[in-house]
Amino acid sequence: MGRVKAPLFILVNLLLLISCDKNRVYDEYKSLPDEWHKDSVVSFKVQAPDTLKNYNLFINLRNNSDYRYSNLYLITEINFPYGRVISDTLQYEMAKPSGEWLGTGFGEVKESKLWYKENFQFSEAGEYTVNIQQAMRKRDSVSGIESLEGVTEVGFRIENSTN
Repeated sequence: MGRVKAPLFILVNLLLLISCDKNRVYDEYKSLPDEWHKDSVVSFKVQAPDTLKNYNLFINLRNNSDYRYSNLYLITEINFPYGRVISDTLQYEMAKPSGEWLGTGFGEVKESKLWYKENFQFSEAGEYTVNIQQAMRKRDSVSGIESLEGVTEVGFRIENSTN
């Protein structure tokens, strides 16, 4: 009898968890190998949701204790269906000065939900491509960090704007 209840309990909890995320429009992760090479671009292809509404965009990262830095620099691009491109260089704090990770999660892997764009409008119907590339550099060094260790997954998320 207990065996029948356990799967039902798990299914009900999973459905509750999914239904609580009403703001989610798109949410996808891409796994990285043991390192994130400086020339490696993580890309997400997204069909434009409602072109009249505003959305909040996030970059989600999962990192483990192999990540040795307290911040993260990223270069991002949003490629619109008809050729327009928006490029940004972004910096995020990943850890407190004490070394404690700012992300959430139990165990070694921490997840960070990083603001990317607020009240963004997908003004053109069609497919958008979002590109994310690491742009880390060591202090006083011109060349980038060749292989960034510790970032295990990169995600892109679109949420309904509450404004």
